[in-house]
Amino acid sequence: MAKTSPGQFVREVRQETSKVTWPSRKEATISTVMVVIMVILASLFFLAVDQVLSLGVRAILGLGG
Repeated sequence: MAKTSPGQFVREVRQETSKVTWPSRKEATISTVMVVIMVILASLFFLAVDQVLSLGVRAILGLGG
C-alpha cells in the first residue's frame, strides 16, 4: 500500500468534495420533513402492534383482569 503525505491527502479530499452535488436548502428541508413524518408513522405503527400483541399475550396467559 502506497503511503501518501498529509498534504497530498488534503488535496485529494478537496478535489473529491468539489465533485459532490450538495442539495439545496429546499431539498434538504423537504427531505428532513419527510424523514420526521416517516419516523412518526413508524412509531405509531409499532405502538399499535405492540399494544395488540400485549393484549393477545395477556388474554392467553390470563393476566391483568
